[in-house]
This record gives sequence, structure tokens and C-alpha cells, in this order.
Amino acid sequence: MPLRIARGTVHLEGHCTVEEALDLQAFLVRTRSPRIVLTRCAGLHTALLQVLAAARPGTVAPPADATLARAIVPLLQSAGAGP
Repeated sequence: MPLRIARGTVHLEGHCTVEEALDLQAFLVRTRSPRIVLTRCAGLHTALLQVLAAARPGTVAPPADATLARAIVPLLQSAGAGP
């Protein structure tokens, strides 16, 4: 399963599809200081990226895949920068 939740941490693993977006959003809403672990993520649907950017989680472990990390980490960092 691409979305695994354990004690305030969500692990996105493998190829994460749009089907996980609602579960991710629900987790982020109910969790006070969510941690996001993307180290085993091989692909991330843009809906999930939008949910993460909107939630602005404080702790994000980037993907191990350098190409994926370069593509999504700056978007998550800029989402938290504010206007």
C-alpha cells in the first residue's frame, strides 16, 4: 500500500496515485504536527503534491531518488514560505 500511517507519521512508498489523496488530506487535518516520509516514494501524483503543499507540514523526509527529490522538495519548501 503506497500510504502507510504510523503515530503521526505518514510514509508514501512506491508509486503514489490520486487514490491516496483523500486519506492523506484526512491524516494531515487530524494530526497536529505531521511528519511526512518520502524516502521510499518512487512517484507522486500531483494531487498528493498539492495536498502536501497546502498543508505545509513541518517535517518532510525527501525521496531517496534524487530526480524526484529535485522536482518536489522545492515546491514543498516554497509552499511554506508564505507571501
